[in-house]
Amino acid sequence: MKKASMMTTAVLGLSLIFATGSVHAASKTHTAVEGDTFWKLSQKYSVSVDKLMKANAKINPLNIYAGLKIVIPTTTAKAAATAKTTSTAKAATAKAAKVTAQSVTDQAGTIHTFSKQLSIQATAYSGDASENGGWAGLDYFGNKLKVGTVAVDPKVIPLGTKLYITGYNSDGLPTGGMIATASDVGGAIKGNRIDIYLPGTPAEVSHFGIQDVKVFILK
Repeated sequence: MKKASMMTTAVLGLSLIFATGSVHAASKTHTAVEGDTFWKLSQKYSVSVDKLMKANAKINPLNIYAGLKIVIPTTTAKAAATAKTTSTAKAATAKAAKVTAQSVTDQAGTIHTFSKQLSIQATAYSGDASENGGWAGLDYFGNKLKVGTVAVDPKVIPLGTKLYITGYNSDGLPTGGMIATASDVGGAIKGNRIDIYLPGTPAEVSHFGIQDVKVFILK
């Protein structure tokens, strides 16, 4: 019994060593540079934003600064290949909108004429009262939040402006692009920034991160 116990202990010890090795092998560290976002890192390392968020639960996705150490969960070759294929497919879909000097054509073939095109950083927000100045589910005008509601800086995009937005990647939004209305504001939304309403809890919506999008101000 004593010999068996010793053998069992040895096996358990080896298991722990291998397990520890697996943990260390299952991730690596990225040193952030200016402009890094969870979204950009997810594309660079072929790992989902959700996994990045979980691996870096203590990091504020809106406060990634140069020098910050970010854990990058690794994936198997098969998973990485799948992620790359999915990313490529989504990128191709996002580029489906045809843009000319004065119009953008969506996937349905509808032509939208615009007066101005902006390259903007986008974040997302939920209908939770904590993200809406204490008013749950309502925009600046008191209208119910819905897909297509966008918070803007009125000095850059006047309230009430109709928009066409492309370049984002989110399962909760129309694929390829969407018509939106600038009908909300936010204390942190200043300059070339927009905040897109996204159905879900604040935690779920935070996975959107910060994304670079194209915003067309429609006529």
